[in-house]
Amino acid sequence: MKSRDKITLSTLMARKRQGRKITMLTAYDYPTAQILEQADIDCILVGDSAAQVVLGHDSTLPMKMDFMIAIAAAVRRGAPAALLVGDMPYLSFNVNAEESIRNAGRFMAEAGCDCVKIEGDRRIADTVRQMSAATIPVMVHMGLRPQAVHQFGGYRAQARDALSAQRLIDDAKIIEDAGASALLLEAVPPEPAKIIAESTRLPVIGCGAGPYCDGHVVVFHDMIGLTDTPLPRFVKKYASARDYLRAAVEEYVKDIAAGQYPAAEHCYQMESGEATKLSPPGMKGGEAVGS
Repeated sequence: MKSRDKITLSTLMARKRQGRKITMLTAYDYPTAQILEQADIDCILVGDSAAQVVLGHDSTLPMKMDFMIAIAAAVRRGAPAALLVGDMPYLSFNVNAEESIRNAGRFMAEAGCDCVKIEGDRRIADTVRQMSAATIPVMVHMGLRPQAVHQFGGYRAQARDALSAQRLIDDAKIIEDAGASALLLEAVPPEPAKIIAESTRLPVIGCGAGPYCDGHVVVFHDMIGLTDTPLPRFVKKYASARDYLRAAVEEYVKDIAAGQYPAAEHCYQMESGEATKLSPPGMKGGEAVGS
């Protein structure tokens, strides 16, 4: 694997000042992380979306800390240079400050993350402040928050009227002042996203938040066509991996059924002359034992 300079939060801040877009995708395993690293991705989010696209749940809520730590560590091994963001699962950061810091610290110490992500609005400002004080960089996920799907009444775009859009803009400033290191805006119109991106010094990553954010993130499985459910409207499908992989498996099944695989080139060979020394069980030198 080729080597490159480590991407840090300072790198993202410099990219923002220079007007260079920041690239980000999700990953949940070592080989995917290797692919993203080889493609020079800036940031990787080990998202709790693994609950849906990897484990088959209908929401992110069942995700557990231990599983997140394990997959984040695998991604770190596969992508040593990318900025790695660990997604804190439901109720891992909003029970009390002590538990929030302990769980976030696990991402940093056990998985090698560079940052953690939490979902919320102005009401989590104290949590952001305390985690930041504990030297834990925090990306705050605003707008549509999947962990609050039941509170929102479903996966719906947010900040579509002036009142809620202004509240989002104000919340972003409160979160910045609390010590956040970056913002992620999901499923919000371009207008409030533009105001937020232009009025904060923080890197702002969009996820269905229009073209004015400093960078963008989507779920890897969605953009390569591996997901079998309808995609969010903001996802551009770059490949049809599901169709390609299914065709490969179908060909494998046919080869096995037809006896075409494994062929000679897929077999290991014994040393010359050794095969003639073998006999079936109970036989010795071609005769039944005891005859």
